[in-house]
This record gives sequence, structure tokens and C-alpha cells, in this order.
Amino acid sequence: MEKLKIYLSQKLCPYKYYYKVLFLVIFCLLTHFPNTSCSTLSFNFYGLSCPSAEFIVKNTVRSASSMDPTLPAKLLRLFFHDCFVEGCDASILLEGNATERSDPANKSVGGFSVIDNAKRVLEIFCPATVSCADIVALAARDAVEFAGGPSVQIPTGRRDGRVSLATNVRPNIVDTSFTMDQMINIFSTKGLSLDDLVILSGAHTIGSAHCNAFSARFRVDSKGNLTLIDPSLDTTYAAELTKQCPAGAATSSITVKNDPTTPQIFDNQYYKDLLAHKGLFQSDSVLFSDRRTKERVLEFANDENGFFQSWSQSFVKLSVLGVKTGDVGEVRASCSVVN
Repeated sequence: MEKLKIYLSQKLCPYKYYYKVLFLVIFCLLTHFPNTSCSTLSFNFYGLSCPSAEFIVKNTVRSASSMDPTLPAKLLRLFFHDCFVEGCDASILLEGNATERSDPANKSVGGFSVIDNAKRVLEIFCPATVSCADIVALAARDAVEFAGGPSVQIPTGRRDGRVSLATNVRPNIVDTSFTMDQMINIFSTKGLSLDDLVILSGAHTIGSAHCNAFSARFRVDSKGNLTLIDPSLDTTYAAELTKQCPAGAATSSITVKNDPTTPQIFDNQYYKDLLAHKGLFQSDSVLFSDRRTKERVLEFANDENGFFQSWSQSFVKLSVLGVKTGDVGEVRASCSVVN
């Protein structure tokens, strides 16, 4: 305990917060979430075993984000890619030649060092107690808050998975070229609704993407003439993208901001961009062009508070997808390898 006091006084900013002790089983009964294991999750899971767990994670994220403002988006994407494959069990963190982390779809995923740093500190003060899965979830939650988004309470008590296969990645994540029906299919298999799809797509209000994630939407010939392959894309915006992604850059390391207006602020600008036909990905643009989701996009574009409230609810649903609890899984000593 003395070591913890010294660490907090020297390394962490003073910060006080308290959670009501509330068991997720009630939460599950009220919201009827499928694909979850709610029996031992709670909103104060580490209240006795490691009271400073969430505090340590939050300050690790705060410190890292202050030095690298691109980290919030990376941590949020890391969480999405983890939860959609094998559930929210930190399986994406496991290293190996054929693990999820090795799949090309996850090569551009970042934020791993932040999770590792938080885990190292937690192992000093609360050894073998806090799972990597909980750290990933809390870090994503905190990242959104530090980027200007809502503060969300999420339950903890997840266990770390022991299975991580690259072959499970592609069938379970949304590709940027997906149609509406393809996205609906993926989300429905996770127990997430059409409304959740629109809301959680709002994560693209921060972050960036490589040119090859959207370059198929337009073409520039040898004379510099622009042709739109996807007519839903604004021509002027497409021309700007061709300047940022010149010929031959589709597979390079060049990246473009998801939101050209407020790229590092978690706000509702993403939905305003969709109205202006400036959604970076095809999977973004279809949200406004499809009659099933158009009204919701319009609503969020004109009501940031409404988006934040909806985000809070959908983010909690995301955070409990396929979680492992109780005797299932483990609490890893190191997030990159199983015990």
C-alpha cells in the first residue's frame, strides 16, 4: 500500500471518483443482451481486490494521450477489433504467427503499449488481479472521454481468453467496403441492433485510415482527371483525397483523417460529414444513403447530446460482448502471452 501511495503522489494527477456498487446481472435482465456472460460482472468489480484499478488505467491513458493525441482513436479501434472476434477477452493482444494480432486486418491497430504499461503498474500493486480484457475496455472508455466524448460507466470482471486465431478475424469484423446488409449481418450476429450500428460507427469521428481503405471509391487517370467510382462521395472531397493519396500510395504508410474537420475531437461532426457526402469509407456513406438509417444520421448530426447519450448505451452493450467470467479464461500476467 505504501508503494501505491508513493506512485500516486509522484506519477498520477489527483482525481476522485466513486462508483455505485451495482451488479450487471440486473443490467442484463433489463436490457436482454445476448452473447454476454453477466453472472460475475459488476460496476465495482475491483472495489475490494484492487480499488485503484480504474484510476491507474485512466491515468495511464491520460498520460499517453497527452503525449500522443492519436492514441484515443487507436485504443478505441483496438477495443472494437478485440470484442468483435472471440468477444471482449483481450485475445487481440496475444502475439504469435497465427494469432488475431498477426492478421493483416489488425496490422494497423495500435495502442498496445498503453495497455502493457497499465498492466505493468497493476501487476505491481495488484498482482494477478486485473485482466487485460478489462484494461482494454477501460482504456477505450477513457480514451473517448479524453477526446471530448461522454464519460461512461462500464462493468468489469472480464477474464482473458486463451484462444486467438487469425482465421477468426475476417469473418467477424466490418470492412470499410461493406454494404449496409453486410454490416447488419455482422452486427446482428453480435447481438447489436441497426441503431447500435449507426451509433457505434460514430467512432469514426476520430482516427485515421490508410489510403487503401477508401481508394477504390475514385480513380484518377494519367491526365489527372478524377472519376468517381462511388457517386455518393462529394467530388471536391474526393479531389482532396487524391492529393493526400497520390498514385501509388494506396498500399503505402500514408494515412488520412477520418473526419477532415475535427479529427481528434470525439463529437458529432462525423454525422455532419455524412450529410455533406464526406464520409471517408463506403461503409460510412451508406448510413446516410440507406433509408433504414438516414433519419438517425440526421438526428445525430443536429443533436450532439443525443449522440452522446446513445453512445453511452451502445458502448456498454459493446463492452460486454462475449465476455468470459468466473472460471472461464484467466487473468494473464502479461497481456501478450497466455499464462
